[in-house]
Amino acid sequence: MRLALFDVDGTLVTGKSTEKRFIAWLFRHGHLGPRQLLSAAWFVLRWFPVYGQHVFRKNKAYLNGLDISLIAGEARRFAEALPESEWIPPAVDALRRHQDRGHTVVLMSGSLQPIVETLARRFGADGFRGAECRVQDGTFTASPPLRHPFHYEKAETLVSICEEFRVAAGDVCAYADSHFDIPMLSAVGQPVAVCPDSKLAAWATSKKHKILT
Repeated sequence: MRLALFDVDGTLVTGKSTEKRFIAWLFRHGHLGPRQLLSAAWFVLRWFPVYGQHVFRKNKAYLNGLDISLIAGEARRFAEALPESEWIPPAVDALRRHQDRGHTVVLMSGSLQPIVETLARRFGADGFRGAECRVQDGTFTASPPLRHPFHYEKAETLVSICEEFRVAAGDVCAYADSHFDIPMLSAVGQPVAVCPDSKLAAWATSKKHKILT
C-alpha cells in the first residue's frame, strides 16, 4: 500500500459527527441567527425530493450569509479543541503505522473542509478532502455543496485523491465505519472496517476484509 485513506467521524473520532458538534459550537458562540436557521429549514423542504433521507447530511445552508473567514477561523478553533480522548485508538494506531512506513495519509469526510483540514494537521496527514460549500462575494450561500464526500460521492472523491498523489486505487488502504462507505471501500486495494455498523460489518465479514474494533 502506498496511500492510507481515513474517514473521520466514527473512524478516527468517536461520538457525534464533528459537523453536528460544530453547529452547536456556532450556536453557542452567537453566530447562528434567524437567517441561518430559516435557510437550513428551507433547504430541507426544497431539496428533500432530490436527496431524500440524505438531505440533512447535504444541508450546509446553516452557513448562509456567514463570512468565509469567520467560519474558517471558528472551524479551526473547534477542531483544535477536540480532545484526544475522543480519538479512536485502533484507527489512530493504524494511521501511525502507515506514517512510520512512509505511506501517504489522507483524511476524507463529509464534514466541512476547514474542520477536516485542521484535523489533518493534528494527525500529521499529507492531504484532506472535506465538504466544499458554495460562496458568493465572500459569504456562504444556501445552495447544496460543490463537493460532499459521502456515499457514492466519496468513491468519486477517491478518484481525485488518487490522481493528485499519483496512486492507483489498488495501492490504497481505506478505513471507514459506515455501510455508506462501501462504494469507496470496494474501489480500493485494502478496505478496513473500523468499529463498523451492522451492515458494514456483515459486508466486511462476507468479503473477509479486516475489521478493527
